[in-house]
Amino acid sequence: MKRVLLFAAFFMMTSAAFAQWEIGIKLTPSIAGNRVVAPKEYNFKSLNAKTHFGGGVIADYFFSENYAFSTGLIYNARGAGIRYDYTPTSGTRQTGSDEFSIQYLEIPVTIKLYTNDVATDTKLYFQAGGSFDPRISAKINNDKLDADDERNSKHFNIMDVSALIAAGAEKQVGESTKVFAGLSYHRGLADIDNYYEDQFSSKNIEIKNSYFALDLGLKF
Repeated sequence: MKRVLLFAAFFMMTSAAFAQWEIGIKLTPSIAGNRVVAPKEYNFKSLNAKTHFGGGVIADYFFSENYAFSTGLIYNARGAGIRYDYTPTSGTRQTGSDEFSIQYLEIPVTIKLYTNDVATDTKLYFQAGGSFDPRISAKINNDKLDADDERNSKHFNIMDVSALIAAGAEKQVGESTKVFAGLSYHRGLADIDNYYEDQFSSKNIEIKNSYFALDLGLKF
């Protein structure tokens, strides 16, 4: 029991010695698309990917020299759109397409792993985890969502959840200033839409977000 307590005390003291916050800002130009899961008879297809731009603040909490918990508040837009072509066995053919632009406030919950210096004052980092992403606003075919419009009010869910992986490099450029650049992939795990399920009376239609981002930032 004494050994356990001594080990715990040593771990806490070691963690406290390394523990520190690094706060920064990040810009994230991205290329986004939609993944569609639906029965074949509906002929759902994703539209071409769209470019978006976002950014926000990040915070890295180092609990050892090369390991950090990373979070933040990042504004970002997602979405590209879908098209469909469905002819029921009896009834009118339904065909159409919709373009999406959905704005989220991302709250990442991730771990960053850093290498030792690979060049002068330069380290590589690898990041993995997820994010909780409440929806701020959205547009369909360049029209902003309107709560009084039944179609729009039913379209997008208020929350997305994503898995996140990233890698990049970070360089010390001052006593407490660092710059970084990297690439990240964000894969939406939640169905973002309810409208098409109601339109086609099917519970087997899911639309999910995905995007690649260039992460550029400054920490201080």
